[in-house]
Amino acid sequence: MTHRQRPRSLNERELRLWRVGRALTLTFVAAVLVAGGVFYGLVVLLDFQEIDSTAKLNAATLFDLVKLSFGVVAGSGALVALVVAYRRQRVDEAGAHREATRLHTERFSQAVDKLGSDSPAVRLGGVHALTGLADDAPDNSLRQTCIDVLCAYLRLRYSPDPGEGPAHLEEHHHYLALREVRHTILRLIGDHYRRPKGTHRSWQGCDLDLTGVTIDGVMDFRGATFSAGAVNFRGATFSGGHVHFDYAEFSSGTVNFHDATFSDGDVSLGNATFSGGDVNFRDAEFSGGDVNLDYATFSGSRVNFGNATFSGSAVYFDNATFYAGAVTFHDSTFSGGDVSFSAAEFSGSDVNFRDSTFSGGDVSFDNATFSGGNVHFGNATFSGGDVNFRDAEFSGSAVYFNDSTNPAPQGLLAAVGTPPSAGVTLPSAWLLPAP
Repeated sequence: MTHRQRPRSLNERELRLWRVGRALTLTFVAAVLVAGGVFYGLVVLLDFQEIDSTAKLNAATLFDLVKLSFGVVAGSGALVALVVAYRRQRVDEAGAHREATRLHTERFSQAVDKLGSDSPAVRLGGVHALTGLADDAPDNSLRQTCIDVLCAYLRLRYSPDPGEGPAHLEEHHHYLALREVRHTILRLIGDHYRRPKGTHRSWQGCDLDLTGVTIDGVMDFRGATFSAGAVNFRGATFSGGHVHFDYAEFSSGTVNFHDATFSDGDVSLGNATFSGGDVNFRDAEFSGGDVNLDYATFSGSRVNFGNATFSGSAVYFDNATFYAGAVTFHDSTFSGGDVSFSAAEFSGSDVNFRDSTFSGGDVSFDNATFSGGNVHFGNATFSGGDVNFRDAEFSGSAVYFNDSTNPAPQGLLAAVGTPPSAGVTLPSAWLLPAP
């Protein structure tokens, strides 16, 4: 093995330290360059014209040269001491980090063992132990590991409630105790995400993988800021739980409800601000419960309800403001429930209902204002339900109903005027006089 291929020591690999010879050489070179720069700067600053020269070396000059030589030697020794002290400090820090990691690993193993206990009380202790470990983790990767384990516990399968009958009383109490463990995790996750980023016990910026989780408790993200990381509810079931994002700020993070099922409970994003993040409800099923985005502000985010099925839930965008970004319901099916954009303001966003089917339920744009952006209902099918634009105002948006079938939505023709406002495209059949 050649010298260039010699493997570095373990500490050098962990700390990425240069070998001593290279570090000293570079330090000396840097010191000479700095000294030369300072000397040159002083010469320029003091405006020296020339340097006196003499053919003789007198005692004073000789003494100055001796002092200069010793000064150079002393400075070299100081540089060596500085480099060695720096390396020793880095090695000590690495040792302290390894010791903290070792202690963290031991505590982590003990906490995970508690999570696997048959006793719900011991599991609760494990939950709080893991939460404390996440708070005290020496680096973000270890914190993320603790959070991943808590999320994985929520994803574990569990037996349904056997009921409160006398024959199953003990099993019922055990079910309630284990449900309390799950609800505690939901509560603790929300508590830590509401803490400002950068403060102790804040988990903002960490990922949450809640894929397939059943949310039957309260998860509170009110006021949280999602500027990085992802919160994933993909395939989750909301059967009575409540997830609150009220007044939350989404500047680049992602909240994913793809393929989720809403059969009860609610998800609230009221007064939330979306300035760059994404909220994804694609392929979700809404058969009960509510999704609330009242008074939300969209200034650059994307909200996706593509291919969603609405058969009993209510989704509210009342008084929401759309300055930019997009909201899409492309290819969605509305057979029940309500979707309301009442009094919403569209001044730069795109709202997309292309290829959607309206066979039941209500979709309302009453009192909405369209002063910019685009609203697409191209190739939509109106075969039932109530889609209305009563008292809507069109003053600058492009609204497309091309290739839509069946009667025009209520209030639309009155809202766009006769002939329609510029930028409004309607099927020719809708513009014919009533027979």
